[in-house]
Amino acid sequence: MVHAPEKAVLDQRIGAAPESRRTWWRTAAPLGLLALLPLAVFAFAAWNARLVRPGGDDWCFLPVVHDGGLPAIVEKFYLHDNGRIVNAVLVWAYARFGETGQQWFAPVSGVLVLALLWAFAVAVLRAARLRVPWCVPLLAASMVTALFLFGSPNTYKTFYWPAASVSHTLPPVFACAAAVPVLLATSRRGKLLALGIVVLAGVSLGLVSEETSVVTATVLACALLISGHVFRGARRRFLRLCCTAGIASLVLGTLILYTSPGASRRRERKHASTMFTPDSLLGALHGFGEIAATVLTTWWYLGAVVVGVVVGVVSPGVTGRVAPGRKAVPVLVAGAGALLVSGYVCTVITYPVFKEHVVSSTRLWNDYLLLYLLLLAFAGVLVGHAVRGRVSRTAPVLAAGGVLCAVVCVALTASLAGLGATLQTHARDWDRQDRWMRGQAAAGAQVLPYKRLPQSRMTEPFRHGGKAKWPASCIATYYGVEHIKQAHKLP
Repeated sequence: MVHAPEKAVLDQRIGAAPESRRTWWRTAAPLGLLALLPLAVFAFAAWNARLVRPGGDDWCFLPVVHDGGLPAIVEKFYLHDNGRIVNAVLVWAYARFGETGQQWFAPVSGVLVLALLWAFAVAVLRAARLRVPWCVPLLAASMVTALFLFGSPNTYKTFYWPAASVSHTLPPVFACAAAVPVLLATSRRGKLLALGIVVLAGVSLGLVSEETSVVTATVLACALLISGHVFRGARRRFLRLCCTAGIASLVLGTLILYTSPGASRRRERKHASTMFTPDSLLGALHGFGEIAATVLTTWWYLGAVVVGVVVGVVSPGVTGRVAPGRKAVPVLVAGAGALLVSGYVCTVITYPVFKEHVVSSTRLWNDYLLLYLLLLAFAGVLVGHAVRGRVSRTAPVLAAGGVLCAVVCVALTASLAGLGATLQTHARDWDRQDRWMRGQAAAGAQVLPYKRLPQSRMTEPFRHGGKAKWPASCIATYYGVEHIKQAHKLP
């Protein structure tokens, strides 16, 4: 026979009381079903990846990897293009499979993004001591993933085009992933491992994306500034050490990139010396203002706020010595400051290359867009905590959140359906021209006509009335001919 005090202790050890456990699962089951919506959007987008065909920089990368493998593409990047060694390794990872690698890149990288953001959500919730149903981190990660990958004005360049994804889409996700072991480390060995991962990630990010390096360094600097208000004791010292090591490793990686022959040549070609002129700084400021206006008025990004509200409503609160409100204010202020500063600096960096087109080159936004979505989700969590403390029943709030998430997912699916239709037309025309050009090259032709097949603002040869030739020479190398000329109709 179990006495009352012993039974109470037993209940504490095995979990909540049966009624509480039933309530827990009544909440978890609908949220688990809700997580299927963004996952279904992702599955639909991944299915459309079969229609991806080479274009833009791919024409140049594929022959180099095919003929020389990893050493050749690393040499091309480090000595001639931009110095991004890790970027070259990522390009090799998919380009070694040719056109098949182009098509599989989006699904594989999408799963990677989802898995890393899921791990990041779990680590953040655990570090914040938020006890939530098992499916909540998956819901948050899948919703943010869907918004990040498919909410852009140009989803093709964000998700489907490998060359842009390895430079601007994946790096900010890798930065989040590097924070996971830091947030979870408790033992001495775990902290040493986390510190090593931070250093390795920092150097790698510095060698893959200058813009993501700027964003990450700014966030780490802001974390150092507010660490005394948010973290405690030994934990604060460890996090400060990780932030300092992260900034130092980012600087090291960026210095290796900056001093490379490829980066020097790129600065010469793109007139980077004009970066800090008054006209360039003002142009970048105007461009960043337009970008901010576009992002702030993209309504489906509110889905990040909604999923944050859901997390806040189903979690009992934050435990610790510092009140949640006192922690939240410096985090929000620092996060918003980091977003504005790093976003503008990224625009300054890219403005000499793109000029006024920096506004329409939406792939460049991704380096700081993920930070924006995470801030929206964090604000939603705070709103959810406030709502939880003021309502007697949370079911209506969760139901409303579910409806809004569904509306956002439907909107994203409609956008993907329209893109899928254009992808299908482009793939049909591309395959027809590809078969003809391969046949002509096999028959010994050295000059081939090529009809421009633009897709989602991808760079094609013979722009501006035929004056802009690039990447015509790369297309000629791809088909093994001397050069190509402009054609006005498909063969």
